[in-house]
Amino acid sequence: MRPQDLRTVFMGTPDFALSTLQGLIDAGCQLVGVYTQPDRPKGRGKQLAAPPVKELALSHNLPVFQPVKLRQPEAVEELRQLAPDLIVVVAFGQILPKSVLEIPAHGCINVHASLLPKYRGAAPINKAIIDGATETGITTMYMDVGLDTGDMLMKQSLSIGPNETAGELHDRLALLGRETMLETLQQLCAGTLQREVQDDSQSNYAPMLKKEDGCLDWSGSATDLHNQVRGLDPWPGAYTRLDGELLKVARTQVAEGKGLPGSVLSATPDGIEVACGAGSLLVGNLQLAGKKRLAAGDFLRGYPLPIGTRLGD
Repeated sequence: MRPQDLRTVFMGTPDFALSTLQGLIDAGCQLVGVYTQPDRPKGRGKQLAAPPVKELALSHNLPVFQPVKLRQPEAVEELRQLAPDLIVVVAFGQILPKSVLEIPAHGCINVHASLLPKYRGAAPINKAIIDGATETGITTMYMDVGLDTGDMLMKQSLSIGPNETAGELHDRLALLGRETMLETLQQLCAGTLQREVQDDSQSNYAPMLKKEDGCLDWSGSATDLHNQVRGLDPWPGAYTRLDGELLKVARTQVAEGKGLPGSVLSATPDGIEVACGAGSLLVGNLQLAGKKRLAAGDFLRGYPLPIGTRLGD
């Protein structure tokens, strides 16, 4: 049996899923349907926008399905009519009910962006960086009714750079997800795929991000704040306050300055150094609400920050 012999349904929604879907297309897999989230209002005009996966699928003339709730009986029956042998899931955005999990003879295989059982949940890439992890990776697994609790199949790891942002890591993991999924399919078809039960005691939950997660507490250590900033870049973004206005910060480095937490120690084109509870943070990019993101030098030309200026509430 070859991967091309399997009637495959793909389920995914955001950019992260594109690489794996394109990999299946390039490999000549028999894609009988692509499931993605419904179109959503986007931007200031609130115009309906198609998910990235839908756009890619339509560009290859693949049938697209967008059920509001996959667990609805009519949606389950529609999927059953496609008679899939396998369902591949990458950041779909809906929990698959038991009625769906039981449809394909070869199960539902998920591409998850962490080395399970660590970082189960919606934001594994961000949480790994926020926690200061130096390694992460991709795990493929058989899905069950739990949240990222199914048996693991294959893992591939990569290191996290000390200044790497969630956006940068996202792109590298998306490519690794494609590679890992294609190798998983090869082993599935060769009958050499091994299952490994997850150790629940080693799990770490990565909840969905909220805008409030970006609020910086300058009494924390510079290292923790640096990890928070890069773990939330590009979304939702880390922020503080400047004269009561919301100020987003990005592209930080850990420094060794000392002073009252939240106070500006220096302000040069190389960065704005802010004192923390332990050490200091050199901020390279800043963005006031409603304005463009600027490098420190450009920001200072419009908004001088005298030494001693306090950031935060």
